[in-house]
Amino acid sequence: MTWLGLDPAVDASVSATLAVVEDELRKNVASADPLIAEAARHLMDAGGKRTRPLVVALGAQFGDPSRPEIVPAALVVELTHLATLYHDDVMDEATVRRGAPSANARWGNSVAILVGDYLFARAADLAASLGTEAVRLQAQTFSRLVHGQIAETVGARGSDPIDHYLHVIAEKTASLFATSARFGGLFSGAKPEHVTALAGYGETIGVAFQLSDDLLDIASESVQSGKTPGTDLREGVPTLPVLYALAGDDTDASAVRLRELLASGPLVDDALHAEALGLLRESAAMKRARETVRGYAEEARACLAPLPDGSPRRAMEALCDSIADRTS
Repeated sequence: MTWLGLDPAVDASVSATLAVVEDELRKNVASADPLIAEAARHLMDAGGKRTRPLVVALGAQFGDPSRPEIVPAALVVELTHLATLYHDDVMDEATVRRGAPSANARWGNSVAILVGDYLFARAADLAASLGTEAVRLQAQTFSRLVHGQIAETVGARGSDPIDHYLHVIAEKTASLFATSARFGGLFSGAKPEHVTALAGYGETIGVAFQLSDDLLDIASESVQSGKTPGTDLREGVPTLPVLYALAGDDTDASAVRLRELLASGPLVDDALHAEALGLLRESAAMKRARETVRGYAEEARACLAPLPDGSPRRAMEALCDSIADRTS
């Protein structure tokens, strides 16, 4: 498998790390309890991009990527991510995740919450094997994840909706990307200033990644986003293009009609949903949202300036381009 057009040496290193991570994930979600084991494997078996372990493996290229700590570090971030998905689906009352029935739909909310807790515990156990710094960073990341979920749950509460939305993404998504990149540098033995640069890159590319995922839900004609296109619209989830559209003051008929549709809440009527989706895809708000994604991707690229030029840095720049281009 080729990652982002990397050169052969970097590609081989990253691919080898991710292959081991995939195998080790299955071992680390095992449990003596058959129900816990089955439920913990559920989302992993449904697939996933493993983007966070990829960021760990890329960050490790700035030190020694063959160090034995790299795979456990990647497992910590992926298990933490998987745990949040179980909890998010309960919070969102989701019925589908990655094209399969969600854990809460299959086993109920209580089991889904407890399995998420179990995965957090497995991540913490692995972090402990990496030392106190890993434990501290994982705990800080967990705190940000919780703060982000609370902020999303209670809403903007008088603050600017767009600022609030970006804050939620920073806490819920970018925090774990930052830790992924930091772990890669830290546990490969990269220089401290390079570790700091990697963390900044991870934070910023994490925002771009989540925004591009949200745009993909609108822009895609297929299920490449992992859910039926327009799901967020149907459920009344206000992603960035919707917030831009609602905040706009365009007076042309399509913009006025789009604001009218979006202001009505969840678009459960098929005809209204299709109309809103079509208008949103062609709107100035969608163009502005794409520009915002590209802006974050370019900011992430700028974070790489302290790192040495070479194939690893170009690989991380390629990830910026990949994220920015996938919604164009």
